[in-house]
Amino acid sequence: MTQNPVLKPFLAVLSGQKQAVPPIWMMRQAGRYLPEYREVRARAGSFLDLCFSPELAAEVTLQPIRRFNFDAAIIFSDILVIPHALEREVRFEVGEGPRLEPLDTPEKARSLAKRADLNRLEPVFEALRLVRRALDPKVTLIGFCGAPWTVATYMVAGQGTPDQAPARLMAYRHPDAFADIIDVLVENSIEYLLRQLQAGAEALQIFDTWAGVLPPREFARWSIEPTRRIVEGIRKKVPDAKIIGFPRGAGALLPAYVEATGVNAVSIDWTAEPAFIRDQVQSRVAVQGNLDPLALIAGGDALDRAVDDVLASYGSGPLIFNLGHGIQPETPIAHVERMLKRVRGKAG
Repeated sequence: MTQNPVLKPFLAVLSGQKQAVPPIWMMRQAGRYLPEYREVRARAGSFLDLCFSPELAAEVTLQPIRRFNFDAAIIFSDILVIPHALEREVRFEVGEGPRLEPLDTPEKARSLAKRADLNRLEPVFEALRLVRRALDPKVTLIGFCGAPWTVATYMVAGQGTPDQAPARLMAYRHPDAFADIIDVLVENSIEYLLRQLQAGAEALQIFDTWAGVLPPREFARWSIEPTRRIVEGIRKKVPDAKIIGFPRGAGALLPAYVEATGVNAVSIDWTAEPAFIRDQVQSRVAVQGNLDPLALIAGGDALDRAVDDVLASYGSGPLIFNLGHGIQPETPIAHVERMLKRVRGKAG
């Protein structure tokens, strides 16, 4: 009789198993707060050049693991590589963020290619293979994509906007045309994530950064349903795929998201109400989060209290310790070290 292999702590939590010391990683952990990242970024040229240089992308993915011994590494890439593979122009302006060709009319929406050329994303898959070979076996490798709603907001407007009004207006005025964009993103995200699993990813995260701007009816249509279809499409091919959803700002709509999508965990932001999350969300799936990134910048006693609050709120159930969003560039490295020591010391 063979015994089941012992799961890595990160994957054990995604299977619903509480860990005495919660596994920990940070969104955007490969990034500008690290001097070693800034050095590689300067060598790479443009941001997309860094994403599409497998050796460099692998290097910056591994940098925070070497420095902090996190329990998971997330491949260095961007949510807008899918539009790139759909042969839309994507560029990143220094200090201004992404710029794309806007799909702001039904006619333009109909011009969108139906199938992405995933060969254009082969550098991402090669970076995953390189990282998987270099990682300590105890560390989990995460692949990811942007949720269709969030990616569509950038594609419609051609850039980020404060409240994503261009995409919201298009979804109201031209729902069929907007649904065509979403359908393309759903189908190609499934294939992209499956290729990431084949290349070595052991868990996946779907980032719906702009989910919180949607009212309930639109949230169900444009955030929940596309994510449900992606999860279903992946599990048709990989039934035990471990998937984390991050519908940022979903608040009271999180239980419906969990129920409908079938994700193994949800990432929560720092505004989440602990009793609600414990009762309505963590009772069903693991939670990931939710330290305020500004508490990490502040450091000192404020950071200690914020860490303790996360552990007190969610440590009695399956928890992956993380931030409520990505780490900020100005975050002191010493504060990250203090956070790690606090989490691993108190929980242990």
